Amino acid sequence: MAASTTTPLATDSLTARPPQTFASEDDRKRLTPTALEAVRNLAKSWDVTGDEMAALLGVSSSTWDRIRSASWRQSLSQDQLTRASAMIGVFKGLHLLFADGMADRWIKLRNSGPLFSNRSPIETMIEGGIPAMLEVRRYVDALRGGL
Repeated sequence: MAASTTTPLATDSLTARPPQTFASEDDRKRLTPTALEAVRNLAKSWDVTGDEMAALLGVSSSTWDRIRSASWRQSLSQDQLTRASAMIGVFKGLHLLFADGMADRWIKLRNSGPLFSNRSPIETMIEGGIPAMLEVRRYVDALRGGL
């Protein structure tokens, strides 16, 4: 009978790295380039203005211009990464929900639902900040059956 060649569980690899958070400067430095690329792409897909995108991301219009041109070299803050994450989640959820151009148009359409009060999701997220952005993300997830 052959000897068993089992390996012990690698518990060190599971506990060696702390959970990823947006509070950690190292995590923010690592996540910022990907988040900025995603946000630049969704800004084009959603056809939002520079002022709208600056408000959504929580930066000034001149900072958004530098981000858009890829000349901004700083890490996003915890707040800004949370905003980017919420927008990316909305974008992804809409593209899972709709198979056509509606995925990119929906964000600017007036909505009579209680969350929106006849405003567009973009207006709702700009006016309500991070809490509204997270609510819009949950709403989109719920529409597609993800909650």
